[in-house]
Amino acid sequence: MTEHVTIPTDSGDLPAHLWLPPSGHGPGIVVLQEIFGVSDYIQRRAAQLAEMGYVVVAPEIFWRLGVTSPVEGDDALQQGMGLVQRLDWDAAVADAAATVEWLRGRDEVTAGVGAVGFCFGGGLGYAVAAHLESGDTGGTSGRGPLDALVSYYGSALPGLHDTLTVTAPSLHHFGLADSFIDTDTVRRIEASVTQQPATVFETYAGADHAFDNDDMPWHDPASGALAWSTTTQFLRERLPVS
Repeated sequence: MTEHVTIPTDSGDLPAHLWLPPSGHGPGIVVLQEIFGVSDYIQRRAAQLAEMGYVVVAPEIFWRLGVTSPVEGDDALQQGMGLVQRLDWDAAVADAAATVEWLRGRDEVTAGVGAVGFCFGGGLGYAVAAHLESGDTGGTSGRGPLDALVSYYGSALPGLHDTLTVTAPSLHHFGLADSFIDTDTVRRIEASVTQQPATVFETYAGADHAFDNDDMPWHDPASGALAWSTTTQFLRERLPVS
């Protein structure tokens, strides 16, 4: 069951989707969307994380653009890329960080909080993790680093890894046949982020961008299954469910 909730920000209420685990309580995970929004695929992954025992929230990151439903249709990719180009990146980071802190404050969250991001959300999650570690929180209290980060083919990472550092335990997934991030760039990202000892970096031969999304033509079932298995094991170790 999904509950629609709102998260207070400096510009109003950010709409989001909340899933509770069967126990009703547990560690928290913020799921960060692809460029297509909180799509059916993102909601399926969020529901699976809740079934594993996590309290899960997926914020509608495009809300400041007036978009709070999934981008669909034959031109969904063009629509999504257009939204990202119009997006205020700093505001998106602040909104995602506010979501982390909102989740930390929920009574149902009885342990740490992590983030799992896909594509656009993978890069956003990395930026949020760095932001929370920097202590640049606008003077608010109760902030702290992420307890774990999982980033699937973070599309913003080519422009972030040289300037932002994440020391929190993190897991990165990249395909080596990514149509948007070439292999040389993937290897540069790997060399950069794995300087931090708590970072795991996994690559998938023959896998394109968005290989985990089973609603898209780029889906690679074998790579997606392996990456998800690695993700769940990483989360169980770094953000254990009691």
